[in-house]
Amino acid sequence: MKKLILIAAALLAGSALRAQTIAPFEAGDRVAFLGNSITDGGHYHSYIWLYYMTRFPDRELRMFNVGIGGETAGDMYKRLDGDVFSKRPTVLTVTFGMNDTGYAEYNGDDARAFGEARYRECLDNFRKMERRLLAADRLRVVMIGGSPYDETAQIENTALKGKNAVMQRVVAFQQEAAERNGWEFLDYNAPLVALAAREQAANPSFTLTMGDRIHPDNAGHMAMAYLFLKAQGFAGQEVADVRIDAARGRVLRAGNCTVDGLGSKGRTLSFDYTARALPYPMDTVARGMGARRSQAEACRLVPFTEEMNRETLAVEGLPQGDYALSIDGERIGTWSAAELAAGINLAQIPWTPQYRQALEVMHLNELRWEIERTFRDYAWVQYGFMQGKGLLDANDRRAVEALDSEKSRNIWLDIHRDNYSRLMLPHVREARARQMEELVETIYAINQPQTRRIVLRRE
Repeated sequence: MKKLILIAAALLAGSALRAQTIAPFEAGDRVAFLGNSITDGGHYHSYIWLYYMTRFPDRELRMFNVGIGGETAGDMYKRLDGDVFSKRPTVLTVTFGMNDTGYAEYNGDDARAFGEARYRECLDNFRKMERRLLAADRLRVVMIGGSPYDETAQIENTALKGKNAVMQRVVAFQQEAAERNGWEFLDYNAPLVALAAREQAANPSFTLTMGDRIHPDNAGHMAMAYLFLKAQGFAGQEVADVRIDAARGRVLRAGNCTVDGLGSKGRTLSFDYTARALPYPMDTVARGMGARRSQAEACRLVPFTEEMNRETLAVEGLPQGDYALSIDGERIGTWSAAELAAGINLAQIPWTPQYRQALEVMHLNELRWEIERTFRDYAWVQYGFMQGKGLLDANDRRAVEALDSEKSRNIWLDIHRDNYSRLMLPHVREARARQMEELVETIYAINQPQTRRIVLRRE
């Protein structure tokens, strides 16, 4: 067991150290995330966009959730033109495998044959999708090996032994297809299995999921966002890095920022600070149906803060003593001369003016996510039910009657019935779409970093 844990830890570290494998998104990109319920109801894509909103405030782009719960590669293929390509993506990420590989039969009498059959079916469905993606004009494709089925957590939900091994075979052909077609590739499965093994060594009941072994919670989605951003080469890129020699009155470094008007008077050192980015805000609330952990709890699991969210203020050469830091006239905290010389990370202090500015961006983005989710529930009804009835986009009396005739036998139809009855109406859809666009426009209007007045006063 100890050897297995060491191998898993090495695998996680190795994946984290891998060089850039996914090109960063550029201004004007339209990035669509295609997947199943983990994409549909999840946050990883929203957390990735939040990074771009705060780190690159002038790099305006759009990201779209085009996941639908319960889908296989075959289901996704059927809606590429009607749903996915309607978003006019310049970049499309593609992930599948959880539903393709099946469920309860892994604990049946012939699990091996079942897994083999599901693998073959998944491969056949993917080949149809592959041909359609290759025919798409000017589309950049990123294949993503799906997040794992957690077989190892010691929790009440009975594990399906061998399911994730079949999922890893799916990941292998996804990677091979990416290499063959000149697509980009990222694997979530192996690094997250390694992360779980590391945590379960100390706490056997640990799981990245919400307890169903399938769906990552917010912390899990943030770990996925971290791996994606890592693959884009963002490790080591700071929010800002300010280093000052107080004794000599010199700015030693102004990384991703400008420092002007450095001066000292008596017991006070002050300067104007303008960063080119905002700190990345971490949501401390567990959001989404069934979520147990917040986004912020991922900071214990992956080194996102250390690698990608550092807004460093380091001041050396101060006389011994304690110093009060204020930003724009607001007292932020007190640190010793030694602590300031070592450097403090302002991105971890949620009451700085710049962090509060970033929180506004985060909450507006969450509101956008909530509205977008209603569109994905509407899409579930269209492609998960209406399409099979020959009523795709009918949005008429026949569609409502078909839904109502089966909702008593299908809990998800019953759950989505009210949302469908609203969004089937075109002006309601148009108004909701405008709401989302207005939220995004507001984000890109308020996410511009501002000049802050920094004052250090010896107490």
